[in-house]
Amino acid sequence: MTSSSNIKSLNRRHLLRTGLAGGLAVSLSPLLHAQDKYPLATTRSGKIRGVTEHNIHVFRGIPYGADTSTRRFIPALQEEKWTDTRDTFYFGAAAPQRNTREPISEDCLYLNVWTPGLRDGARRPILFYIHGGGYNNGSGADPQYDGINLCLRGDVVVITVNHRLNAFGYLYLAQLGGKEFAHSGNVGQLDLVQALQWVKQHALEFGGDPDNVTVFGQSGGGAKIITLMAMPAANNLFQRAFTMSGQQVTAAGPRAATQRAEIFLDVLQLPREKIARIQSLPLEKILEATQVKDPSRVENNRLYFGPVLDNQVLLRHPFYPDAPAQSRHIPLVIGNTKDETRAFLGGDPDNFKLTWEQLPQKLIEQQYVDLNPEVVIAEYRRLYPKYSPSDVFFAATTAGRSWRGAIIQAEERARQGAPAYVYQLDWGSPLDDGKFGAFHTLDIPLVFDNIVQPGSRTGTSKAAQIVADQMSEALLAFARTGNPSHKGIPDWKPYTLDKQETLVFNEKSALAFDPRGDERKLYERVPFIQRGTF
Repeated sequence: MTSSSNIKSLNRRHLLRTGLAGGLAVSLSPLLHAQDKYPLATTRSGKIRGVTEHNIHVFRGIPYGADTSTRRFIPALQEEKWTDTRDTFYFGAAAPQRNTREPISEDCLYLNVWTPGLRDGARRPILFYIHGGGYNNGSGADPQYDGINLCLRGDVVVITVNHRLNAFGYLYLAQLGGKEFAHSGNVGQLDLVQALQWVKQHALEFGGDPDNVTVFGQSGGGAKIITLMAMPAANNLFQRAFTMSGQQVTAAGPRAATQRAEIFLDVLQLPREKIARIQSLPLEKILEATQVKDPSRVENNRLYFGPVLDNQVLLRHPFYPDAPAQSRHIPLVIGNTKDETRAFLGGDPDNFKLTWEQLPQKLIEQQYVDLNPEVVIAEYRRLYPKYSPSDVFFAATTAGRSWRGAIIQAEERARQGAPAYVYQLDWGSPLDDGKFGAFHTLDIPLVFDNIVQPGSRTGTSKAAQIVADQMSEALLAFARTGNPSHKGIPDWKPYTLDKQETLVFNEKSALAFDPRGDERKLYERVPFIQRGTF
């Protein structure tokens, strides 16, 4: 690692060697601008050096907590201090997880910062992104999360984060292992609290406003945000929340979470009286045990991990029986895509070739709510006579899975008198002949204005950029004012119980009133049950 004093020494030697120490040509030396190309920042634990890309200062892999391998299932400690200037050129390790090409480690508490300025007093809005992947996988390093375009477009600070996941972040051992594990079911959430505390402490150093933090996230990231909104430990750490296809109406109850922990321990062949040994088991063995089949029929053959109503960290369900009073003052965006389930059920080509005879059984398996499939099919055929069996399948599973949770959250915020701005992404990907439509995750590159990044499935057409302009500007307007309206879209009104205002994003966007209202009424006939609750 090259220290800042070494850079200054290199600059001095270069000038003396070229005879330019006092000349105008000094400005031409790239070494003189080392601190522009490699900007320096000061954190609570030591100095860091980043890089400048497209005039944006980027710091990757900044530690905000200590190695959790010695704190497995226990709240993390603050990161250890360092003496030399630390290079933050590369992303830190992702949390332990399966099926990833990234390096993984229990030393995973890292965040990444993109900022137009350092220590300049500009007090820019801070956009803090929490990745998706449920509560099981993902990291803040995905190219689609690159913050440069948002910084250039909106003069904001963008931050992404890694935190503990799956069993490492949400295995509830409190009723089996005693006080040491009292917080175990929510340490992944507490990691996010610790990261947000770090952001508040360092906001001015990175040119941001500690009193204007917007948390935004997609899928599991949105669900984590909704959970934070009900956690006392997260109170006053952010001022706005922007969620994308991520709902969390209820958390896992302590009985259900303990039942899953017992299954997990059985797979590990770990007697209850020797539960402490779980802290020293190999990482790989813990991950392998996460693949055991869940007792709930709605899980995809993998044990569910998520936040737990533990009366320690989480004292109430996130949105049951009502919206949390703690977050009433926080403006909230609640977004979904029209064709959510085409992302994860569209991987099976047979689902695009269903017959009317096959459809009832497919709905029993995949719509998650206990509603007679014949009733569902009859209603969809009445509403959409041109729909094929596969069209009905994808629409019904989207409505029966995640969309209900979004509606419940919007309705509870309306009853509370708190602002909730609801959107639906209708614009669909033109790739693969358009068969995936507006699928789950499609809004990520649009909101980040990153349609050209690896992993984006938007294509790079003029239409894709028009939608990206609208959605990224909505995020930026929301971060600045708490209202996502801007001149490029219709006036976006908060959701009310009588009008169900919803901004429908498309190449030409519109404010709609109760879009898919008949579908909403159909699924209101049965209770909504959040994954992992029972």
